[in-house]
Amino acid sequence: MLEVSQLTRCYDRFTAVDNVSFTIKKCEIVGLLGHNGAGKTTIMKMLSGFLEPNQGTIHIDGIDLQTETKQLQQNLGYLPENLPLYAEMTVADYLDYAAELKGLTGANKFAEIKRTVQATEITEKLLAPIATLSRGYKQRVGVAQAVLGKPKLLILDEPTNGLDPTQTAHMRQLIQNIAKDAAVILSTHIMQEVDAICDRVLILSSGKLAVDETLDALRRSHFLLLSSNLTPESTQTLLSPLAGIQQIDVSTDSLDQSDHFSYRIKIADEYVIETISAAIANAVVGAGAELYQLKAEKRDLESLFREAAENPALANNKKEVNDAP
Repeated sequence: MLEVSQLTRCYDRFTAVDNVSFTIKKCEIVGLLGHNGAGKTTIMKMLSGFLEPNQGTIHIDGIDLQTETKQLQQNLGYLPENLPLYAEMTVADYLDYAAELKGLTGANKFAEIKRTVQATEITEKLLAPIATLSRGYKQRVGVAQAVLGKPKLLILDEPTNGLDPTQTAHMRQLIQNIAKDAAVILSTHIMQEVDAICDRVLILSSGKLAVDETLDALRRSHFLLLSSNLTPESTQTLLSPLAGIQQIDVSTDSLDQSDHFSYRIKIADEYVIETISAAIANAVVGAGAELYQLKAEKRDLESLFREAAENPALANNKKEVNDAP
């Protein structure tokens, strides 16, 4: 649905986006993550047609955004972090104006306005001047204009900013409903937001794409945590020969103990962690040792984000990031 190839954007001598490529399929919700200055906003502006890349291409449904900008913009929904709302307009007037900009007319325009007003629950504020709205309601008006016309690609920058917990839950459901017929790019600093609704995550570091992976794959650990009364020497001798085990590290905290040692075991990518776990358990028990604990290491998105976004050396090296503790 969306194909981005070798996208680059420079501001004078500063490269804000550096040779970024990725694809997003219809019905996919993708989280776009990165620290401030990583290039997220620049990418979203280029995807919306607001900003031209210095290099690279953007295709939506096979159509080049640079050559058919106006046509494709009618099928885009974009919510920037600070949407320029017209304070003197009423909500109804603003949505009518936004609908016309998207090429909606007649009965179709009014049907779409009605749909988005109901979907974002702003009916009671329809005739209110935008200047009188709370931050949360202004955010909902911004989302309403973004989803007008049932866009094929929806780009959302901090969509739950200013919303209370109930409104946030409703917004997540709205985004998931939209994704049934569209591709969605969601940029946020809230990791729970990504965990709750995203299928994939793109993590930018210094303008480069450091990680492009599904959340399931990112959470999949390549490490096992073992606790046993086996000494470090015995553990190395017993487990190192097992197929799939690449490295065994003993916890320094457990070295002062004589009967309880903790280990972190790295597993080769091509091996199934459940199979290796069974082999380790059989080996430990078969050696007559006590097996206190054996489990896959839990990996959370926040630590992965911190690892990738703060270490530019990991950029474009997904395997290295996925093996990070």
